[in-house]
Amino acid sequence: MTDRACPGKACGWALPVCRQWIWVEIMFIVDLNKENFEYDIQALVKAFYPGEQVQVLTPQTREETRLALSPQARMKVVVSQDGADLILDGAPHRYNGPQEGLLPGECPADGAGEGRAAAAGAKDFKDGFKRFLYEVLSRKTGQELPWGNLTGIRPTKIAYGLLEQGESDDAILDYYRKSHYVSRQKAELSLEIAKRERALLERVHFQNGYSLYVGIPFCPTTCLYCSFPSFPIGGYRELVETYLDCLIREMELTAQVMRGHILDSVYIGGGTPTTLEPAQLERLLVKLRELFDFSTVQEFTVEAGRADSITREKLKVLYDHGVSRISVNPQTMKQETLDLIGRRATVEQVEQAFWLAREIGFDNINMDLILGLPGELAQDVQHTADRVVELGPDSLTVHSLAIKRASRLNRWIQENGVSMLCNTDETMAIAAEGARRLGLLPYYLYRQKNMSGNFENVGYAREGKFGLYNILIMEEVQTILALGAGSISKKVSRRAAQDGSESILIERCENVKEVALYIRNIEEMLERKRGLFCG
Repeated sequence: MTDRACPGKACGWALPVCRQWIWVEIMFIVDLNKENFEYDIQALVKAFYPGEQVQVLTPQTREETRLALSPQARMKVVVSQDGADLILDGAPHRYNGPQEGLLPGECPADGAGEGRAAAAGAKDFKDGFKRFLYEVLSRKTGQELPWGNLTGIRPTKIAYGLLEQGESDDAILDYYRKSHYVSRQKAELSLEIAKRERALLERVHFQNGYSLYVGIPFCPTTCLYCSFPSFPIGGYRELVETYLDCLIREMELTAQVMRGHILDSVYIGGGTPTTLEPAQLERLLVKLRELFDFSTVQEFTVEAGRADSITREKLKVLYDHGVSRISVNPQTMKQETLDLIGRRATVEQVEQAFWLAREIGFDNINMDLILGLPGELAQDVQHTADRVVELGPDSLTVHSLAIKRASRLNRWIQENGVSMLCNTDETMAIAAEGARRLGLLPYYLYRQKNMSGNFENVGYAREGKFGLYNILIMEEVQTILALGAGSISKKVSRRAAQDGSESILIERCENVKEVALYIRNIEEMLERKRGLFCG
């Protein structure tokens, strides 16, 4: 917190919080009178105005904040029973909602059928409002977004659902365009991936199966853009053995709870699992195989990730214990960028780690790239793509940089400007062409808030090398037991209705993120799992 007076900048406000002053950089303020619309409004405004901080004020906003910021709002939205009035930079716009449209939370109190109809009406109202808001912002800025008004993380879910209903390809593509303003290219990509996912998921045991995630929340260093639970290993080495003790206790409980169920995939992520010493990796993998039946496991992945954590001895431990898929993630092949984002490995170390894994015997190696990293232009992405093609990984995951509040990147942007992050149709096309040159096919896709260029993350792989766990974590169709600090378990249940339809219920339980707290509260973490899976 600081004690600064407002110098009168258009984008700066000094707000009283807890009787002190905190400096907040806000450039686009939205004054909204109704709950349940703020997420979509914030996401769409941010997509059209990526260089500006967006603050949505709602009736739940602290009174002093609302009083200070509401007079400066560039957009005001008043949602009512029959529509919405929107004022953007002084210009009024009117949304005439569906005639029977009900607002969320305003469903009739009696009758299950009426409740379902009201929920459908509320959804129609909200979907229509999102189309209206997109049209207003598109006309105002002269822009069209590649993903239109879609704000969720799983745009392929639409194609997947329509395929299940028996809709034709043309009808699905038409729906993307008319209902959500999605570009033809992105709609076709969604449809292609949805078809591939359906085929891959046919071999998964939904009713009696599960997957296992094991989190190792340590890294050599914390990257500039990272918001995941990860802690520099140098300051946590004395806790690693105790952390593994607690992790094994979770494994023992999980093995007991899931006895009789089929284990489809195992994923050890982080953090960077290969920050563990060879003996620690050995201890973890031996215990995993002792507790769980691996005879049904279709895929066993370990994120080696950081080249500066990879050694021959560690790779040999992974290979000898049946790990079938690993990641060696450069993010970029430009050394200056690696230095800037805090990845200490050199480009040469990345390449050496990749060839070492090939020499050990790994035939399913993934590489991650991030587009939109600070200062990187199209020629830098082309350079990275060319060097990756020379290596020839079996899968390639292309991420659009996501700006997370909890990352150090937020502070970097304030100091250097968002214009230094450049992700474009051209850079996305370069990465996709690199995947094509490698003979890789797109097989999963997801989006995140505040993605550079409003694009997406896409996984590409060779036939037979598709990452099953990646699809399962996105589609939420199978129970995933997640172990370790910061992990989230998901219990997926299927329930048949009287009309023959099937509904899916997803329940979650979370582990605390901080390593010391996880260790201290391991009994509580175990109890949470018992409550979800044994209650």
